[in-house]
Amino acid sequence: MKAVLTQERPSGPGWVFERKLDGIRCLAVKDGGVTRLWSRNELSLNDRYPALAAALDADPADGFVLDGEAVAFVGGRDRFGAGDGAELYLYAFDVLVAGGEDLRPRPLEERRAVLEGLLDWRDPLRITEQLTGDGATLLEQACRDGWEGLIAKRVGSPYVSARSRDWLKLKCTRAQELVIGGWTAPRGSRTHLGALLVGYFDEDGRLRYAGKVGTGFDRGTLTELAERLAPLERETPPFVPEKGLPRAATWVEPELVAQIAFMEWTPDGRLRHPSFLGLRFDKDAREVVREER
Repeated sequence: MKAVLTQERPSGPGWVFERKLDGIRCLAVKDGGVTRLWSRNELSLNDRYPALAAALDADPADGFVLDGEAVAFVGGRDRFGAGDGAELYLYAFDVLVAGGEDLRPRPLEERRAVLEGLLDWRDPLRITEQLTGDGATLLEQACRDGWEGLIAKRVGSPYVSARSRDWLKLKCTRAQELVIGGWTAPRGSRTHLGALLVGYFDEDGRLRYAGKVGTGFDRGTLTELAERLAPLERETPPFVPEKGLPRAATWVEPELVAQIAFMEWTPDGRLRHPSFLGLRFDKDAREVVREER
């Protein structure tokens, strides 16, 4: 189930709110005492998060499917793409199956009650806190606390395998996934690449150019990007031909997805002051669209 980004600020007894965590979406499936972790595009996460899988294996509960987020914390803040030295947790926020029973048709509050009693919740396994009240007020406090935002969930709603307005995404900062379509040459002391050329797919399935991303990289990141992009090189731009597309660039098949922070969208559809946050291996490039207009 996926949330819809909105400027709405719902409130009242019909809504509950949870912290929007900056991690990797993760489905945990345990059967016969063995846990498998899956990304939202069905990639195995067991090798990436062995400690989380081991913690679920050790819990006596079995025959369940949890929905949650694998989150790395650095200095008490959740940080997407954090590496060595980060504290890693699995934050569960929904349960699809428990005791072999499909719970998806049940209302949100019933699934939540099952989730709370399902596991022995201790680190690194955590359950998201639910808040109630006025959405605008809660979001203001979340932003002051340094959170990325909130997810608003409609009370009484079932779990559906689609994007739904029963889950609303309220953001403090602007950031979204974008597809890498190429890069420019490095200058000065920069190695491997100068800037990433990124875009998103429109309603007709065409890749639209969104601009250059030239900040947010360290040496290790540049090396990793170069290794991942090299096998994807192609002769022509993957973007729709349009004004502003760089002439001198190395083009790639639009397969890699990056998380990009930015100030705003310009009137001509470009990112203002974008910065690279990390690669998203958990989302298919074809799912990437422009979230704000």
